[in-house]
Amino acid sequence: MTVQKNHQLIADRLGISIRQIENTIILLDEGATVPFISRYRKEMTGSLDEVAIGNIKDVKEQLDELDKRKETILKTIAEQNLLTPELESRIEQCYDSNELEDIYLPFKPKRRTRATIAREKGLEPLARLIFKQYESDPENKALQFLNDNVSEVGEALEGARDIIAEWVNEDQTARTIIRNLFSREAVISSRVVKGKEEEGIKYRDYFDSYEPLKRCPSHRLLAMRRGEKEGFLKLGISPDEEKAVAALNHYFVKSRNESGQQVSLAVKDSYKRLLSPAIETEFSGISKTLADAEAIRVFAENLRQLLLAAPLGQKRVLALDPGYKSGCKLVCLDAQGNLLHNETIYPHQPQSEVSQSIRKVSALVSTYKIDAIAIGDGTASRETEAFIKKIAFERPVQVFVVSEDGASIYSASKVAREEFPQFDVTVRGAVSIGRRLMDPLAELVKIEAKSIGVGQYQHDVDQKLLQKGLDTVVESCVNLVGVNVNTASSHLLNFVSGLGPLLAKNIVDFRKENGPFSSRLEIKKVPRMGPKAFEQCAGFLRISGGSNPLDNSAVHPERYSLVNKIAADRKCKVEELIGLGNLRAEINPEKYMDSEVGLPTLNDILAELAKPGLDPRSGIKIFEFAEGIYSMNDLHIGMILPGIVTNITRFGAFVDVGVKQDGLVHISELANRYITDPSEIVKLHQHVKVKVLEVDIPRRRIAFSMKQAES
Repeated sequence: MTVQKNHQLIADRLGISIRQIENTIILLDEGATVPFISRYRKEMTGSLDEVAIGNIKDVKEQLDELDKRKETILKTIAEQNLLTPELESRIEQCYDSNELEDIYLPFKPKRRTRATIAREKGLEPLARLIFKQYESDPENKALQFLNDNVSEVGEALEGARDIIAEWVNEDQTARTIIRNLFSREAVISSRVVKGKEEEGIKYRDYFDSYEPLKRCPSHRLLAMRRGEKEGFLKLGISPDEEKAVAALNHYFVKSRNESGQQVSLAVKDSYKRLLSPAIETEFSGISKTLADAEAIRVFAENLRQLLLAAPLGQKRVLALDPGYKSGCKLVCLDAQGNLLHNETIYPHQPQSEVSQSIRKVSALVSTYKIDAIAIGDGTASRETEAFIKKIAFERPVQVFVVSEDGASIYSASKVAREEFPQFDVTVRGAVSIGRRLMDPLAELVKIEAKSIGVGQYQHDVDQKLLQKGLDTVVESCVNLVGVNVNTASSHLLNFVSGLGPLLAKNIVDFRKENGPFSSRLEIKKVPRMGPKAFEQCAGFLRISGGSNPLDNSAVHPERYSLVNKIAADRKCKVEELIGLGNLRAEINPEKYMDSEVGLPTLNDILAELAKPGLDPRSGIKIFEFAEGIYSMNDLHIGMILPGIVTNITRFGAFVDVGVKQDGLVHISELANRYITDPSEIVKLHQHVKVKVLEVDIPRRRIAFSMKQAES
């Protein structure tokens, strides 16, 4: 019954039919991955996409955790011999984690409290008497409770109020009243810690700020929390205290007599000492969770755009990791990304070996038949680009500036050491720059995603959730593009549906021992490649030039017989079906529908036959910065410059115009209309034009406008 109820809850929360929920969960429980379900089980899920399937998986996991918590709570209360059928039913029918904890609170083992001490003094009967509010003279009644531990009436009444305060705190309705008030009216306040004004100057915007919590954007909340963590700010979250106490009094105080006044005092104490701190902690956690989710969403979207950036493809590349005094590390790569040659040139000051460097680069371009040059966008990038463009090559050579984000992480990593044990970090970094140009996805999967600087406050968010979110994006991108099983590294294969570190390594080892795979079916020979793993991965692995043309497509091997039947009906070979559009145009997909295969799958197959193995990523474009603009000193207000989007946040986009410092296009300057999300207007690595609005050299801040550049 619980399973059915959970399925219905998921359906209600996500607005998806119960049948779709149940079928998706069946597939997930059978070990199917999100990319596989989304691509190859559309009939079962009603064509749900990866996002919807991922949401189903997440909500199911949350409800499973809630069920485990219920079991723990029921067991704990039962051990106290306090579990009644009514209480058990309330707990089992509860599907809100806050409400569940409210129900459990009176039974939760607790440390010795003021109320506990008062009970030990025998004051609980007095508290019950006062709480009923019938007694008009509680002071007189308190005389009956004086003993060796309670010497005065005031002490007795105070103890009784402590017990009442705990009852108020543990009352589910009271907690709901305060929780609702926090939800509607809580204000987040931020103050500078006394004496930290100078040291914490970067947080000066938050030295004395107040804002409704529900309107506080994620980036601002995370900034304030970072300031608090570093010891510069003190944060608070609360609604108006008088309003909160009044709401509780309205619920608890039922008499205007002296007992009612005692209850009112207890209510106020309970709110300030127990309820408010508890609910504040709860809302602090909720707001942090929401801010984390938004920051992770922004980071994940940026990462997706970065991973799906246009690849140059299999071309011979000369890559440069620029530098001044230490020189420019230079490497030559073949079309598969293998290192052919490396050395260092010194075209810049202080050595200024310009002529020698030109001769060397020209010779290498000629010797290794270089098609393109990749220049890292770090130190001395603009100068190196200008130097390269002065060279008259004998063959056509494209020049690209490539992001170095995370390259230093890769070059010092275990992965890089395994690939290039005989070379130092500078060579490895240059190789990574070159490979990023050829195939950003294949190279970036080697770097821990959160080390790539395309997020906001990624070090402040829940690291487990961040890792999970980013891994999901990487997996999605890898499977969307597909992987050449004969050239992919184990790091890339690791993200293919159904594989993982062990099977990825086994595939590479099998390839080394037996040579390239000639068909998808041969992948079954890989050690520990069981039927389920093969089912999950086969459609995402490509074999170029194999015996079966479908092996280089997204058509799953389980549907090869269907394609063969379609070809036979058209009296042609599968190769002809792929090559000739007129043959495909005459196919009636409804003719091939059965209990397992419906129109969604058939339409996918026909679309794939039209463009088998087509890379979904767009073609690469060359970008050029404005000439003569190399530093912030070269910028002037009013200039209109070409730039490239390097990062997208909730409050705007950062743009590189080639001055070694990215500038911000605030969300209000992105377009001539109101927008709530910068990603509506810009994408990562998009080529844009910006107008310079402000240049603050001491603070290294630049403000740009895109909308004014257009006008």
